[in-house]
Amino acid sequence: MAERIRWGIIGAGKIAETFAAGVAASTSGDILAIGSRAAETAGHFGKAFDIPRRYASYEAVLADQDIDAVYISTPHPYHAPWAIRAAEAGKHILCEKPLGINHAEAMAVVEAAMRHDVFLMEGYMYRCHPQIARLVSLLQEGAIGEVRVIQATFAFSLSAGTEHRLRDHALAGGSILDIGGYPTSMARLIAGATTGIPFANPTEVKATGKIGEKSRVDEWTVAALGFESGIVAQLMTGIAVRGDNVVRVYGSEGELLIPAPWTLRGSSRTTEIIVHRHDDEPRIFTVEAPADPWTIEADTVAAHLNDRQAPAMTWDDSLGNMQTLDRWREQIGLVYDQEKLTAKRAPVHGRPLARRDDATMRYGTIAGVSKPVSRLVMGVDNQRTMPHAAVMFDDFFERGGTCFDTAWQYAGGACETILGRWIEQRGVRDEVVILDKGAHTPFCTPADAESQLDQSLERLRTDHVDLYMLHRDNLQVPAGEFIDVLNRMQQDGKLRVFGASNWTIERVEEANQWAAEHGLNGFTMISNNFSLARMVEPPWAGCRSASDPVTRAWLERTHMPIFPWSSQARGFFTGRARPDDFSDAELVRCWYSEDNFQRLERVNQMARERGVPPIAIALAWVLNQPFPTFPLIGPRALSETRTSFQALDIDLTPREVAWLNLEGER
Repeated sequence: MAERIRWGIIGAGKIAETFAAGVAASTSGDILAIGSRAAETAGHFGKAFDIPRRYASYEAVLADQDIDAVYISTPHPYHAPWAIRAAEAGKHILCEKPLGINHAEAMAVVEAAMRHDVFLMEGYMYRCHPQIARLVSLLQEGAIGEVRVIQATFAFSLSAGTEHRLRDHALAGGSILDIGGYPTSMARLIAGATTGIPFANPTEVKATGKIGEKSRVDEWTVAALGFESGIVAQLMTGIAVRGDNVVRVYGSEGELLIPAPWTLRGSSRTTEIIVHRHDDEPRIFTVEAPADPWTIEADTVAAHLNDRQAPAMTWDDSLGNMQTLDRWREQIGLVYDQEKLTAKRAPVHGRPLARRDDATMRYGTIAGVSKPVSRLVMGVDNQRTMPHAAVMFDDFFERGGTCFDTAWQYAGGACETILGRWIEQRGVRDEVVILDKGAHTPFCTPADAESQLDQSLERLRTDHVDLYMLHRDNLQVPAGEFIDVLNRMQQDGKLRVFGASNWTIERVEEANQWAAEHGLNGFTMISNNFSLARMVEPPWAGCRSASDPVTRAWLERTHMPIFPWSSQARGFFTGRARPDDFSDAELVRCWYSEDNFQRLERVNQMARERGVPPIAIALAWVLNQPFPTFPLIGPRALSETRTSFQALDIDLTPREVAWLNLEGER
């Protein structure tokens, strides 16, 4: 790395000009290259700012080995793809906000930066300005007492009829993504600062707004945020209405005003924060900035390059902000065409889907299924929107995952529909294994199983599923009647093999004995709960566990594959479970017990010894059984997928498996 950062700029728009001027006054870097889609534009830009290398493509900037870091200033839909490609090229990244057009894309960018070990910061320039540090100190010193209400606005009015990217639906225009992130990030910053943390995410988001009939983007909108601390925030943004563009904070003992919170432009480097305590004269706190805001931003990147993140806007902060913006858009009904279920979308990085070279997945086989079955199975019940699901599924597939678990009843069929669309869009039906389930109580009969599978196949847009499970048992129905209909569906080609979820071992044996006596196929697999933490009570009625010694012995004897649900005990080993924390009622009801906390202690001990997350040790326990296991995982974020995959590299001896389960000493 050179002593001064050698910058490349991707995108030659107005904001890129502002950044270029800022870097020119910087003591930490120089602009080496500008990349534009047009050679003429790159030439004009380069001449204006004395940039020596002027490229007619973004790819050329990333291919330049002399460039250390890139500034991405393309229109919104291209932020995430070029940030990911920059990470893959080993370039450090300052990406204009928003990091992606939604939280899912932002996750993909963060994961790429982590995987390729590069710096990444979202370009909320105002966060780098010393005014923010002064604001935080004033609030934490109690300048206005206990903070209760935040008001923040950022809005302007574009000229009527103006053709502009912010009125372009295809470019993810509108106010929320472009400038609404400023008041959102400010409110989250203040709500966190009052409790001594960098930021706080809202527990509630309510909003209303106006979506233009022609533009189909949000033209003005107001949101109300509620935080766990009791703080509430009122945010306003718009591209067709002028706002006062200030921040006001109301506390128990006074008010605070920031007259210039966002752009901080002008010849003067002095800004003000005005504090007015009750029954006292207003006090003006001046803040002297060392340089232009964009110069400060560039220098902030340089100062934290080796940390890979800057405290001004960390990765978690960006992800929390994007999640809040998603909720704001959801409240007013703004969905971009590229986010819709039927949209033809490529993976965020823009390349065809393919297994990564560094994929670590392990595989097993199921009799009757020709494709390799990944040892980890992606549960799709947490994926309720296409943008989020596509990013999660793409990542799982590229990590080597092949098996996806869904069910007729999940989200009223939405999960099957989303999975089916993703498989069709990616063209990977011959490479993936679909595990589907039907006949859930109260519709748990042979006839229900048959009709539901027909509906599932239609939703999944396929003529068969690879693995089919009865989702529940119905003791009022003889096991043989289920076997009959399952064999008929198998003979019709609607499924390859079948099994039972949440059936007792006795009923499985009864069903398979009946099948053998009648020359039919029986259950090939089961899917009960199986985890290191003992299930104290089932999360849902009719659920069965297979973690007890008797069932484990049966599985070892029969070698029947098990696809365990809640294989990680629904977060018991993530740090959420503590003997003195009863905030999660379901976690307490289903998993809290003295013996489970003893298991947690041993998991934590082994995790420290091996330098891995505790959740990876708990999942490794499931994978290292003396019988075939294909644990279902239900990640809600890419980070959860990443930590789950670490379990694949953990080998446990039989003594360690027993010790973790309190059945012996190491």
